[in-house]
Amino acid sequence: MSQQTRPLGGGAPGRSILSYLKWAIIVTVLGLVLGAALGWQTTGTVGGMLSILFICTVLAVLEISLSFDNAIVNANKLKEMQPVWQHRFLTWGILIAVFGMRIVFPLLIVVVAAGIGPWQALVLAAAQPEEYARIMHDAHLPIAAFGGTFLMMVGLSFFFDHEKDVHWVSWLERHMAKYATIRGVEVAVVLLFVIGFSHLLEGAERTVFFSAAIWGLMTFLLVEVLGGLLDSSQETLKGAARGGLGAFLYLEVLDASFSFDGVIGAFALSQNLFVIAIGLGIGAMYVRSMTIMLVENGTLSEYRFLEHGAFYAIIALSIVMFAQSLVHIPEVITGLGGAALIGISLWSSIRWNRAEALHPA
Repeated sequence: MSQQTRPLGGGAPGRSILSYLKWAIIVTVLGLVLGAALGWQTTGTVGGMLSILFICTVLAVLEISLSFDNAIVNANKLKEMQPVWQHRFLTWGILIAVFGMRIVFPLLIVVVAAGIGPWQALVLAAAQPEEYARIMHDAHLPIAAFGGTFLMMVGLSFFFDHEKDVHWVSWLERHMAKYATIRGVEVAVVLLFVIGFSHLLEGAERTVFFSAAIWGLMTFLLVEVLGGLLDSSQETLKGAARGGLGAFLYLEVLDASFSFDGVIGAFALSQNLFVIAIGLGIGAMYVRSMTIMLVENGTLSEYRFLEHGAFYAIIALSIVMFAQSLVHIPEVITGLGGAALIGISLWSSIRWNRAEALHPA
């Protein structure tokens, strides 16, 4: 097998599930120790400490349930990347995912929304968590519009592909593949959703929603263009050869988009930024571990409809994010919905494999 296409970690045949989860378990232990120390420091009681530990655990499970489809999509892109960029995504990428999206991103929202400096935002998170949570809640509308638009483009781009020949929901996906030759068809579909939801809002909220959604669309297109430019020139950008820097940037922006909903929703469980960072950070490590397992074991090729379920879950999540501009939808419903779609696609894949084994072509 060539260097370009060798699976992450060289294939690692016979690896146990625990070996994939080793670092996630280590981070879990460290995170829960930090959570217990934080709980004791802030409450001074065993009950308060146990409450913080419980919230951290729930947040980790929430992150895993919301981001399992992210692991599948990451694995889909990661299997085509060069080994060096695979490892950079799984090392640098986890630092960006945990530190950047779970700590820096919520701080930046407050910095922009409240017009204060980063240090003041950090002090506000520590000293006035209720006010900090209020500012985060007020910023939910543009974040939902931006993230929903970006994720819908990701999901539709998978189905609007004229070269796609494996279909799960055949009657729908065949038509989408057929019309994929029409230039910009997925952009038109996304804009119809954006216009439809923006008309359900009034006044300043409509303007904010529409503006943030357009920025989400522009970000997706810019990342696609930048990724294409970086990946197309091996001579002038040797470090960004095909499956290199461009794919890395795409995955990081995609990862950030998946994090929006979880970070905002976490404030419904806790107003403490540091508790949220611990819980979501633990969950993010498990998502990365699942990504490695999916790539090394060739799970996506073994279960032919698993990717389809993940991308349907992405589209469903994007619609939920749009809908949250109108009504509150509990994060547990979002997580269970995505998990259900992936579970059904896995079940369909197993049924297809059994049918092929009984009646090979």
